[in-house]
Amino acid sequence: MADERLERWLDELLRVPGLTAIRDREEARRALLEDSLRGAELVRRFEGPVVDVGSGGGAPGIPLAVVLPEREVVLLEAQRRKCDFLERVGSAFPNVRVVWGRAEEQPADVFGVAVVKALAPPPVAAEWSLPLVRPGGAAILWVGPSVDVEAVARAATQLGAGEPQEHDGLLMLPKLRPTPPGFPRRPGIARKRPLA
Repeated sequence: MADERLERWLDELLRVPGLTAIRDREEARRALLEDSLRGAELVRRFEGPVVDVGSGGGAPGIPLAVVLPEREVVLLEAQRRKCDFLERVGSAFPNVRVVWGRAEEQPADVFGVAVVKALAPPPVAAEWSLPLVRPGGAAILWVGPSVDVEAVARAATQLGAGEPQEHDGLLMLPKLRPTPPGFPRRPGIARKRPLA
């Protein structure tokens, strides 16, 4: 995909310390750009704004914003330094908005889709992302081949989601019901005491 804005984004990602451990540009293209775009078809299945939870350097949110120009993409990031980077590079993308904050502190049942890549173990990522999604939407997690789908399913069920669906390294969690009372739990609890 030829888009000069994405090339500049990749250059900036590699230039600014602490955003990625990747140093090689071709590896960055594959792992951060092309891998992010694998989620585009799943995101298209659902309407409404997209939130990239724990966006870091902007993957998968920024590449998805380019291929889904009609959708608002919110880059949610808890670290101020990373937000500063996202605000600077995100200004090139009219449908991108940056929010500084933790997933646990955001309003529930707002977004059509939440996307999560390389943030936390999948059951924890599910707890951070599913409460943000309204019923009829979904959370989409980038997972590895060793993902424990049963553990994710146990967490997802408690958060109002249906059975996880695997799609070539992506796990889609359809949100069926509003977020139950008590979720999201306070910051730090999901990682200390995962639902699964």
